[in-house]
Amino acid sequence: MTSSSTGTRPSPAAPTAPEPARDAARPSNFLRQIIENDLDAGTYSARHWGGGPGDAAHQAAGPADPQRVRMRFPPEPNGYLHIGHAKSICLNFGLAQEYGGVCHLRFDDTNPEKEEQEYVDAIVDAVRWLGFDWQSHGTSHLYYASNYFDFMYRAAEYLIEAGHAYVDEQTPEQMRANRGDFTTPGTDSPFRSRSPAEHLARFRAMRDGQLPDGAAVLRARIDMASPNINLRDPSLYRIRRATHHNTGDTWCIYPMYTFAHPIEDALENITHSICTLEFEDQRPFYDWLLERLIEGGLLAAPAPRQYEFARLNLTYVVTSKRKLRQLVDEGRVSGWDDPRMPTIAGLRRRGYTPEAIRLFCERSGASKSGGWIDYSSLEIALREDLDEKAPRAMAVLDPVKLVITNWEELMGAGTLDACSAPVHPHHPEMGQRSLRFGRDLWIERSDFEAVPPKGFFRFYPPHTAADGTAKPGNKVRMKYGHVVECTGATVDADGRLVEVHAKLLPDTKSGTPGADAVKVKGVITWVGDSDGIEAPVHLYDRLFTEAHPDAGDRDFLSVLNPDSLKTVTARLEPSLANAAPGSRWQFERHGYFAVDTGGDTPGPAFNRITGLKDSWGR
Repeated sequence: MTSSSTGTRPSPAAPTAPEPARDAARPSNFLRQIIENDLDAGTYSARHWGGGPGDAAHQAAGPADPQRVRMRFPPEPNGYLHIGHAKSICLNFGLAQEYGGVCHLRFDDTNPEKEEQEYVDAIVDAVRWLGFDWQSHGTSHLYYASNYFDFMYRAAEYLIEAGHAYVDEQTPEQMRANRGDFTTPGTDSPFRSRSPAEHLARFRAMRDGQLPDGAAVLRARIDMASPNINLRDPSLYRIRRATHHNTGDTWCIYPMYTFAHPIEDALENITHSICTLEFEDQRPFYDWLLERLIEGGLLAAPAPRQYEFARLNLTYVVTSKRKLRQLVDEGRVSGWDDPRMPTIAGLRRRGYTPEAIRLFCERSGASKSGGWIDYSSLEIALREDLDEKAPRAMAVLDPVKLVITNWEELMGAGTLDACSAPVHPHHPEMGQRSLRFGRDLWIERSDFEAVPPKGFFRFYPPHTAADGTAKPGNKVRMKYGHVVECTGATVDADGRLVEVHAKLLPDTKSGTPGADAVKVKGVITWVGDSDGIEAPVHLYDRLFTEAHPDAGDRDFLSVLNPDSLKTVTARLEPSLANAAPGSRWQFERHGYFAVDTGGDTPGPAFNRITGLKDSWGR
């Protein structure tokens, strides 16, 4: 872990990153405009970097800051990151890269009761998987709020001594009642008028464990009549006897997030502190706190500035960590990385690519206005990414046997015919895949109808049409193979299809001179019984049936999709036998699939990522 006083100090002679060319093709947004205006004005050009995050004196001792801009992504390690965090990651790290700066990864670990090392590790892994890094000029910019606890405590004592903070020993209920509301000003705490010396003594008693949990809080002294309720003497520290994942039992008091966050930004020389709109009302306190600490000489000017953008709202998902945790804890899903979860770990296991997620986040834009983005937009980005690079394969997800009854007569008993297909239809350099065509094949159950509906061009046997005319069995092409004609089928006692029968039409193999001699309207994918493999395929769908599962007062669990996961035993072509974990494929006709990386099934199991087109609700 990186402390606030350690790190590789950049050499004064280290070259400054060249100014990147501004990409006119990128869509402009208010954040890009703010950054460009600050760069043009040299707003932060006089900053110093004291070999790592530090206070005003520490920063002043260092050379000029080698970074043009500094951003940060500050997750709380109390759960796994989700698709909303992905947008923030792409925005902060992407803007830092675009403008020749660096983005810090910082853990806002100020709430020890809900934070775990597992979540720290998962967050690091997710950010790296998305393609971002926090290394720059020979320094790792990975930090923890908990490494600044000493400074934060010193800042709190300064605020008390300067008359800007006080210890309040009201009960939580009394504090709530005295806070007022949007139409009623708050009431000063009866403890507010104590002297700074008394407050300092009580704060040190809090620190030394002399007061029980909940007995007192440190509050800022601002204005209990402020129209912004967040400025009505907000809490800065509370008592919590809880073991911290980083500091252990060193502390029994912990800073509030709203107190810690601006201090962390200032210590790390952050220039543009970008967060979501729910923090907009907190910005006046952010500025107030930094102004007070700069006045006291604890922090250096210029201070970071906070800017807010609309959070990502995606239909058919919930992004509340509390609700995601509930899904996990109640066993509604298999874990944080369940492929139905909107977590980055879940999307990754399902088969999403980092490129697709970055593309989706870029397209979602950055603005001050909210709105909902349909889930299909995420799937569109994935299809665009995978279409050009996913190798193709044939798979039969609901298999039924197809027997070519004249195969042995025409081709010989036990004979198998070698067929080939491109690995990718648009990239011949990717090569060919081999298939074995024989007497016994597997086709989709839905590819057969005893009495075909209008417009059905797949397998159907000879039958009598509604007008009384006799119709022959349909002829179809087995993709990359031969043309066959359906002659009949067998069913069991319950009427369930058991086997489809067909006859081979000679000299119709794909790629041969006679291939076009017989005209057909239907083309069927298949898997050979001789060389195909059997494997489980997980057919994942949206986790909820409603676009806004937690809208209003609705219980989001009431709209869980009972069909969000179906597992079938499929027949797959032989090229998939040694498919690497995590590899992604297009199953022709069906969609995009990935080899599962988290199951315990011997051999490969495949996850459906998405279909070839949006079919939700159809």
